[in-house]
Parts: sequence; structure tokens; C-alpha cells
Amino acid sequence: MNHIFYKGEDSSRPTLLLLHGTGGNEHDLVGLGKEIDAAASILSVRGNVLENGMPRFFKRLAEGVFDLEDLQLRTEELKRFIDDAAVKYEIDRDNIVAIGYSNGANIAANLLFEFENVLKGAILHHPMVPRRGVEIPEMQETPVFIGAGKNDHMCPATESEDLRDLLQGVGAEVELYWHAYGHQLTQDEVQAAKRWYQSKF
Repeated sequence: MNHIFYKGEDSSRPTLLLLHGTGGNEHDLVGLGKEIDAAASILSVRGNVLENGMPRFFKRLAEGVFDLEDLQLRTEELKRFIDDAAVKYEIDRDNIVAIGYSNGANIAANLLFEFENVLKGAILHHPMVPRRGVEIPEMQETPVFIGAGKNDHMCPATESEDLRDLLQGVGAEVELYWHAYGHQLTQDEVQAAKRWYQSKF
């Protein structure tokens, strides 16, 4: 997978796995990652799916309707990539925190749904529930931050609330942060995520 890796100043800090939104690339969230933890290593990945020329992490059938078969395939692909990158870049595989926005947040959430202990934690900006009616691995107090907009027409409030409830149901520690805007990533949301991250890691 196309990606960039920046070695952090402090190897004891988590490695931040950055996962962009639709139409983004591996450079989009680097500034966000550095804002969250300036000393951490960064592994930023570009999705392998193109939708009208725009990179994504998995296919969708319509807005808000995921191609579940492709989602599973691409989630497994991303998991293999993370495992390989941990060896290549000498990353502590047990100390990776995902930061995803929109489509990137959705595949990060599905990593948690698919694989036990795949991430040490996650910051999910404007995610949806990736799959419903499936068994989710136990998460043993895995910390998860969900950022959501009260006027987000792409991601209804019930999606954020249902995702929180599903994750809490398997033991994750979830903080759900609301702002009054839409699908955009606001500075207030970023700072809330940063405060949360600093309290957990």
C-alpha cells in the first residue's frame, strides 16, 4: 500500500496509523497526527480503492452503503500491511493507535470489529458502524475516541451512538465528542481528541 513513515523522536510513544477520508491521500492527516502527538512515529496509508479517481479504503454501493465483501477484503489487506510495516520499520506492533477520518475511520473501526488486539486505541473522526449483526472481539478497555457532528448529513447521529454502544458492549472505553457542525473536521474536535489522547497515552 502507498504510504509514508516518519520516525518519531520518542520510540516509547505509540505509532500513529493515519487513515484519510474519501479523495485524500497519505499526506492529508500528517499535520493532524503531529498535532495529536509531536513525538510519535507516523505511518500514514493511502487507500487502494479508487472511486471516480478518488482514493478510498474500500468500495461502497452508494453513499452510506458499504460493499461488505470488499470491506472485509480491504480490512484484511490493511491488517497484513500493518503487520509487515511493523517489521520493516521496527515498530512496536502492540503500540499502534489509529487516527481515521470518515472512510478512514470506518476501516479503522472495522479493524477493531475483525481482529482482537489489532490496535492499542483509536481516534475515529466521523465514523459509521462498519458492519452490523456480527460478533466483535473483546476489547479489554481499549480506548476509543469518536468525534461527531450534530449536523453531519453523511453520518447520522445514530451511527456514532450505535458504534459507541457496540464498542462499549465488548469492553472498550469510548468517549463520544459532539460539535454543532457537519462532516468537517473542526479545530475544536481536534483539540478534544488531543486532550483525550494525552489522558490515555
